[in-house]
Amino acid sequence: MFAAERRQLILEMVRANGAVSLRELARVVQTSEVTVRRDVRALEAEGLLDRRHGGAVLPGGFTRESGFPQKSHLSTAEKTAIADLAAGLVGEGEAIVVGAGTTTQELARRLARVPGLTVVTNSLLVAQALAHANRVEVVMTGGTLRGSNYALVGSGAEQSLQGLRVSRAFLSGSGLTAERGLSTSNMLSASVDRALVQAAAEVVVLADHTKLGSDTMFQTVPTELITRLVTDEPPAHDERAATELQALADQGVEITVAGSESEHMGGGEGLNQGRRPRPDLPLPGQRRTHPGGGPAGLGPQLRSTDGPGERARVADLRRR
Repeated sequence: MFAAERRQLILEMVRANGAVSLRELARVVQTSEVTVRRDVRALEAEGLLDRRHGGAVLPGGFTRESGFPQKSHLSTAEKTAIADLAAGLVGEGEAIVVGAGTTTQELARRLARVPGLTVVTNSLLVAQALAHANRVEVVMTGGTLRGSNYALVGSGAEQSLQGLRVSRAFLSGSGLTAERGLSTSNMLSASVDRALVQAAAEVVVLADHTKLGSDTMFQTVPTELITRLVTDEPPAHDERAATELQALADQGVEITVAGSESEHMGGGEGLNQGRRPRPDLPLPGQRRTHPGGGPAGLGPQLRSTDGPGERARVADLRRR
């Protein structure tokens, strides 16, 4: 493929998806990441796209949100690895909330094997992945269906989350920075995600390396409320992504990296302690049952426990 053909294809992919990683571009145009990086630099010089950490986005500073069909084919291997690690954080009998997204959908497929689990979600895709799971209770919010990502949004969704208390919230988004936290491109989605955060004692963000350093319009979770980030190993040349991870760790975010020798990396002072659960919320654990054997409500009856999934090893996050 000639350089002009490669660059036209790269431009079409970025226009269709809003943001594409160098790794994905190299796979599609069947060349090396070094060559793709050179093409992206040339397209940026023409003002046709903007370079980002390990990828390219539409020009203008903020990436736009792509639809589900495009997202589902991006960074699939990375999302699978992230979902595998995130599922290990969930223990038997827990009550959690899971937000909308293709990465959280992958997580839901793995949560189907966790007995006694209660999952509250506004995502039709998450609910579908758990619909036939044995001993997993799925609670859906109300709201208005947003077709681009199959999520329920609006005041109905937010009101149904009021008074809810769960152990963890698992969320994804369009961008993540140490300065601003998790963000998304849609106002309604951002508002529901904030309601999900308010219901949880801990917040776990699932984001592949292409989202590190990207900033989108609406903030959903400020950095100080993120307990843990589960991500994939950035490419060796992506120093900016590594810098962003270090900055997040410096602010107390506990970081788990799929594909690294030291998978679990503590955040905070000395890089060996993660953020504590929010003091204003209890940390629920095992679900109680009524005398008749049915599940109890998701209120203050839930007690604090650490799930058996906390298996990742702790190691220092070394500056790159």
